[in-house]
Amino acid sequence: MIISPKDTITTPQTAVIVINFTLGTGILTLPRTSVEKVHTPDVWLTVILGGLIAMMAGIIMVKLSLQFPEKTVYQYSQEIIGKWGGSLLSLLIVGYFLTTSGFQIRSLTEVTKYLLLEGTPTWAIIMPFMWVGLYLIVGGINPITRLFEIVLPITVVIFLMVTFMSFKIFEVDNLRPVLGEGIIPILKGVKTTSLAYTGPEIMLLLVAFMKEPSKAVKATLGGIFMALIFYMITVVMVLGALSVDGVVTRTWPTLDLIRSFELTGLIFERFDSLLLVVWMMQMFTIFTMAHYAAALGLAQLFKKSIHPFIYGVIPIIYLISMTPKNINDVFKLGNMVGILALFLFGLLPLPLLIVAKWRGGKQ
Repeated sequence: MIISPKDTITTPQTAVIVINFTLGTGILTLPRTSVEKVHTPDVWLTVILGGLIAMMAGIIMVKLSLQFPEKTVYQYSQEIIGKWGGSLLSLLIVGYFLTTSGFQIRSLTEVTKYLLLEGTPTWAIIMPFMWVGLYLIVGGINPITRLFEIVLPITVVIFLMVTFMSFKIFEVDNLRPVLGEGIIPILKGVKTTSLAYTGPEIMLLLVAFMKEPSKAVKATLGGIFMALIFYMITVVMVLGALSVDGVVTRTWPTLDLIRSFELTGLIFERFDSLLLVVWMMQMFTIFTMAHYAAALGLAQLFKKSIHPFIYGVIPIIYLISMTPKNINDVFKLGNMVGILALFLFGLLPLPLLIVAKWRGGKQ
């Protein structure tokens, strides 16, 4: 499948996709998963370190893609490591995006059941979201990007409004002492926070669609930095309100934070449903982008039209989303996705970039 000139995106649109694709379930669970590893109030430092690691990985992935203009990783991987090696790597990346898509749609379903549709069968929530996503994805990357542009400003406004309203129960003493147990606990949590930044790997595809590929590094760094700000605000506010001991006992600590205060006299007194609706949209955007990325990979691998693959991967995504039996299995699937991302996009891009430079891959 050759990328059409109509399927081009601008630099700001690229940054928006990176932000949206990085955020997701992490906002709702990162305070708990990181505190479980660190066990001190210094979690916010691990969030910064994780973001810096993600920025370095993002730059490497962009530099790799810039070696091969107008080609995605599915196309140029075969030029770097040969036909069979490149095809195997492409299939692994397709598998990663399929698993990510299934994980996000299942996470969306679990959060919806938790607060809105308790007792509703899982499949009855998953299938409508999948069909709506299919309608969007068939239009190509431009409609997906426009959805991202609509969702992000709404997310920013509502997230900041709701989060800062929790200042009334915020206790700065819950964030002290800083480095009370040294730097070792912080380093223990870096892996967990780094996994929360999975998302910049989408640049291995997006650089080929950009009108100005030379600005890809700027778009990537801007997108990761915005995600870092979101994560920092979330972790600081949740820890400050609920304390280290209070966070580790909660499945969705960010939602519990929003549910733990009321503001009387306003149109809304409880804001958890408002945040939930926004974050459902956020997870939906990741699901659609991952679905499209997997279908694009198969289309380019087999040199066919993308549309049969868009429809063809739906049963696979559905089966992946239905595999976890309970919420703990969902989190295990999320950890598996993170570890796969660490291998595919944390370790492999640098050797690929070195080999591409060595072979004179720049055109």
